[in-house]
Amino acid sequence: MNSSGSLYEQQIARELRLWEKELLKPPGFLEKTSKAVSVRINQVIPDKVHQTITATVKGIVQTALFSIEYMPKHPPLLGLTLAMRDHKSEELLAFYKKLAAAEGAGTGAGGILLGLADFPILIGIKMKFLFELAHLYGHSTQDYRERLYILHVFQLAFSSQRKRPALLETLRSWPVTSRTLPPAESYAQHIDWLQLQQEYRDTIDFRKMLQLVPGIGAVVGAWANYGLLEELGRIGMNCYRMRWLEQSGTESIT
Repeated sequence: MNSSGSLYEQQIARELRLWEKELLKPPGFLEKTSKAVSVRINQVIPDKVHQTITATVKGIVQTALFSIEYMPKHPPLLGLTLAMRDHKSEELLAFYKKLAAAEGAGTGAGGILLGLADFPILIGIKMKFLFELAHLYGHSTQDYRERLYILHVFQLAFSSQRKRPALLETLRSWPVTSRTLPPAESYAQHIDWLQLQQEYRDTIDFRKMLQLVPGIGAVVGAWANYGLLEELGRIGMNCYRMRWLEQSGTESIT
C-alpha cells in the first residue's frame, strides 16, 4: 500500500468514527415525536393494509435476495484503491439520487394512487443502487451472503435508533457473521418481514405522507426521494468503507 493510499484510509477511518457516533446517538426531540406519531398512525391503519404493505416489501426484498433482477451485469471491480472506489461510488450515488427524485416528482404529481405506487418503485431503486455499490467495492452479489449483507445495510439505513447498534455490530463483524448464516435455501425463513416493513415505513412516514398532499406532491416527492437516497448512499458507502478498513488492517474505527 502506498503512503497516499494509507493517508486516505486513515482519513476515512477518522470520518467513520465521527459517523458512527452520529449514527448511534440517542434520538432527539424530532425523532421521538416522529416515532410517537408513527405509532399512532400504525394503530389506526387496518390490519389488512399492514398485511398488504408487508407483502409488498417482502416481495421486493425477496426479489433482491433470490433473483438476478438487481445483479449488475459487470463483475465486481478488482485492483482499485479505496479512494478510486469512493469516487466511483459518489458518481453512482449522484445518478441514483437524480433517478429517485425524477421518479418521486412524477408519482407525486399524479395524486394519491401514483403516490402510493411510489413506495415499491423506490425500494427497487434503492436495492439496485446497493447491488451496484457492492460491486464497486469488490463484492459479488452472486453470493447469497453478500445479498444478506445488503439487506442489513438497508435495515441500518431505515431502522429505529434502538435497532441500529445491533445492526452495526452485525455488519462490523461480517466475516464472523457470514460463517454462521443458514444455508442459501433456508435463510429467508429467519427474516422478520413484518418488523422490516414497519421499521422502513416508520422511518420514511413523514416525508412520504406529504407526497400525497394535493398541490405539493411533485415537489415533496422529488425532495423526499432525493433525501432518502442520500441517506442510504452515505450509510451504504460507510459500511463498505468500514469493511474495507477492517480487511486491510487500517487503524480500527471502534
